[in-house]
Amino acid sequence: MLSFHKAEIGDASAISDLINAAYRGETSRLGWTTEADLIDGLRTTTAEVAEIIRREDAFILVGVLKDQIVATICCERHENTAKLGMVAVKPALQNKGYGREMIQAVEAITLREWRVAGFFMSVITVRKELIEFYERLGYERTGNLNDFPVESDLWQVKVPNLKLEYLVKIMRRPAASD
Repeated sequence: MLSFHKAEIGDASAISDLINAAYRGETSRLGWTTEADLIDGLRTTTAEVAEIIRREDAFILVGVLKDQIVATICCERHENTAKLGMVAVKPALQNKGYGREMIQAVEAITLREWRVAGFFMSVITVRKELIEFYERLGYERTGNLNDFPVESDLWQVKVPNLKLEYLVKIMRRPAASD
């Protein structure tokens, strides 16, 4: 079982390294969440992670096992909802329930601290097994699609016409005063 804490600036490099290892490159192939066949390059940078950590309307939750950060998830407030992203588990530790633990923990913290009505995220549509994982956690496909951003200094898309689909999870209907 993981222990959790909100990331501090000193965690930014370890978080960036973990996210990049889980999403891209050969190390990501050890897990099932790899995008290595779809995208080359980095997913994020230490500077980007540090910027998120400093924000008042966002936080990064880390999962720790034996004093090592092995999982992470970013949560950003958007009015009465929260956007989840950068969900990552160390590739060699995937398929042990840590991703589920991270999502459940960030939802609980966000509901308690921000009292949001729900959550949303975007997932590359060809990642069927990942979408199915999120659906098992209560997220629903919206059919709302956007082009995957191909203009980036960090990554290069290897597959044409990648799309992102928004998934949502409604926790409560917003009251008139929300």
